[in-house]
Amino acid sequence: MAATVEVADLASPIGLFRIAYQGGVVRVVDLLEPGTAQTGVPAGALRRRPPYRSGTPPARLREYFRGADSLVDLEVAPESSSEFDRKVWATLRRVPAGKTVTYGELARQAGFPGAARAVGGAMARNPIPIVIPCHRVVGESGSMQGYGLGLWRKRWLLDHEGAWPLRSRSAEGPRPGGQTTLDGAPTARAPVPRAA
Repeated sequence: MAATVEVADLASPIGLFRIAYQGGVVRVVDLLEPGTAQTGVPAGALRRRPPYRSGTPPARLREYFRGADSLVDLEVAPESSSEFDRKVWATLRRVPAGKTVTYGELARQAGFPGAARAVGGAMARNPIPIVIPCHRVVGESGSMQGYGLGLWRKRWLLDHEGAWPLRSRSAEGPRPGGQTTLDGAPTARAPVPRAA
């Protein structure tokens, strides 16, 4: 017999979230904010209130907001998704906290080279934000791109994980003619005056 779906509302520094889970498996994470699309509470779900049992998804999410390293070992089971989305999300979950990946790099790593735009669509359809860390996906130049929970939350999450300010897109530094960043950019030398 399957475990009962449980629902908990969790206050965080970036808003109130509702997490639906079944045993240790996260099904949905919704931001409870007017104007934000929400999945809703599944019929028959049991409402849980704090304190949450240690190790349960709401307890783990609370620990994350208090500084715990990662949620990577939490199991996820989105209500519905395509095989493409599931593959992209599974690949994204391997990007560690404190790191970012571009849409193009994520597409290549998931086995879909050239599908950066489709990866952006998968990020927009992510029903389990934060646990499936779509905030770690950035633009090709290392710039912040759209985020369904708001760019300020994306920046907060990246800062919380130690990935802000964003680094250039590769360890070699910015591409010639691309975005200038402070990590690894050569310093300009002042011209040496010539003797008259």
